[in-house]
Amino acid sequence: MKEKEGQTLLSTIDSPAQLKELSLAELSQLAQEIRDLIICTVAQNGGHLAPNLGVVELTLALHHVFDTPQDRIIWDVGHQAYAHKILTGRREQFATIRQFEGLSGFPKRSESKYDAFGAGHASTSISAALGMAVANSYKATPHKVIAVIGDGSMTGGMAFEALNHAGDLDKNLIVILNDNEMSISPNVGALSSFLSRKLSHKTILYLKREMENILKSIPGVGPNILQIIKRSESSFFSFFTPGMLFHALKFHYIGPIKGHRMDRLVETLQATKHIEGPVLVHVMTQKGRGYEPAECDPTGFHGVGSFDIETGESCKIPSGGPCPPSYTKVFGETMVRLAEQDPRVIAITAAMPQGTGLDLFAEQFPERFFDVGIAEQHAVTFAAGLAAEGYKPVVAVYSTFLQRSYDQIIHDVCLQNLPVIFAMDRGGLVGDDGPTHHGVFDLSFLRSIPNMVLMAPRDEKELQNMLKTAVNHSGPIALRYPRGNGTGVALDDELQSLPIGKGEIVRAGDDVLLIAVGSSVQAALEAADRLESKGIDAAVLNARFVKPLDQELILSWAKKVGRIITIEENVLQGGFGSAVLEMFQEASYFPRAFVRKGLPDAFVQHGSQSRLRNLHGIDAEGIEQAAEELVKRHHGQVLRAIGQTARR
Repeated sequence: MKEKEGQTLLSTIDSPAQLKELSLAELSQLAQEIRDLIICTVAQNGGHLAPNLGVVELTLALHHVFDTPQDRIIWDVGHQAYAHKILTGRREQFATIRQFEGLSGFPKRSESKYDAFGAGHASTSISAALGMAVANSYKATPHKVIAVIGDGSMTGGMAFEALNHAGDLDKNLIVILNDNEMSISPNVGALSSFLSRKLSHKTILYLKREMENILKSIPGVGPNILQIIKRSESSFFSFFTPGMLFHALKFHYIGPIKGHRMDRLVETLQATKHIEGPVLVHVMTQKGRGYEPAECDPTGFHGVGSFDIETGESCKIPSGGPCPPSYTKVFGETMVRLAEQDPRVIAITAAMPQGTGLDLFAEQFPERFFDVGIAEQHAVTFAAGLAAEGYKPVVAVYSTFLQRSYDQIIHDVCLQNLPVIFAMDRGGLVGDDGPTHHGVFDLSFLRSIPNMVLMAPRDEKELQNMLKTAVNHSGPIALRYPRGNGTGVALDDELQSLPIGKGEIVRAGDDVLLIAVGSSVQAALEAADRLESKGIDAAVLNARFVKPLDQELILSWAKKVGRIITIEENVLQGGFGSAVLEMFQEASYFPRAFVRKGLPDAFVQHGSQSRLRNLHGIDAEGIEQAAEELVKRHHGQVLRAIGQTARR
């Protein structure tokens, strides 16, 4: 394929089929153009930079060799699918990635026929791909199924459940192990050490040459033995690489191969097309490849906001003085303070020490810090074991990822009433990462579990005190806090333990009662200020606890005011508002007017946090409007009732 003068090669590519016409040199040129586009776009929009830069050649080779979309490519996690999107008819839309109503930052089946399976969490690709491979065998189709999984995702138990099943079924399945020795942070654990126990390509080639020379020198039989070894799946060389593990799982192992050598990738993938049964191709890549700041700091450039391409520095411009610290930072610093006071405090994360703010804890208390890898189920039950022996384990995790350990929370923690603390970062809407990452179900799925205490701080000061409360509690307890910066409130010098199940009135009023929890309290206070200018006197109640509720406080103010709105950044089904309604019903109290504000029974799309809150009416403007309508509607009903009484 020839470019027109002044035209880039990438601008001529509208579908993967066109890649088959390109030479290896042209594919390499295209790789650089794709990198440039990804860097420029992510610098503007933010997004996942380092993981996407690491798989450009691999993505090109996959689409060059296989016939997509008939052949299925399943991306694990999905935060490395930018090049895939660019090559599959979405190049001109790529500037909208992670923007409201633009392209998703992850594979999405409804977005393109080339996105064979949606993903946003880790370790799912092999299971999904095996299901498709079995479906192919039922339909007797020759199409290939390829799962692309990172070495970080291989720390998740689900990946090995799938490998074990795939080896037993012996279906045609190709697994690409994208090995960059990273998940978000550097990988940990025995498995990571095993995968890293690979000889350099130079050493492997040396061993091969020496073995070949020795065998060739044996008169008569040497060449024949050499051919047998080359054909054998139990090759001597697999002992020196992770191939031994995958051979044991009945996979044909190929590799490790260089993931940025287009010729090696294309040659190897072409060969795998003709192998029957499950195959694993071990590809070595570099996270952040082609952009020096990301190569030097792949963790920092895993997920980024907008940045200056020349320097790699963030483009965030402070306005009106220094920004308040993030909730994540306050959590991490408070954990250090608590650990200094109490030797029983232990911190646990699932491959996210920086993301959860526990990197500071890890530096100061390395013997009391555990990164278990992408293994949330294990993290919870591991914490339960520690709690059973008298320790105070804190499982720090994004809300969306805690969903992966629901059974362990019930069976291993709450059933035994063990004092495990769940610190759920990114509770509520997270923004541009979208529905796979919004933490909008935790209030609903946790409050239904016996023995669980569930709370949410209104600001960073309350976050500190809720952590102190959690450490002092004798049973399972969870707190959720949002993504982003705090409110700027002054922090306490001495941490205070809050009484379990007690809320507070933060503003008195007679016309409408706004009962809010977590970060929604600030929006409710702002709405109350707006309502005051319209002559509406709004009370604001900070519930603090979703379970147990402060029944005495809520009922007393509900009976006093009569018109009630609950506000939460959670789905309405089974959430905080539902809990308040259930409490009213049990107390045989029926308010004159009641409205629940929260998120609908739908997966919320991606977009900025502020835009999504406004869209769903849970910001100050939406609360103000709901309160004004409620007061006017109820006032009108009262006037009509008075008129009817007078006519009688």
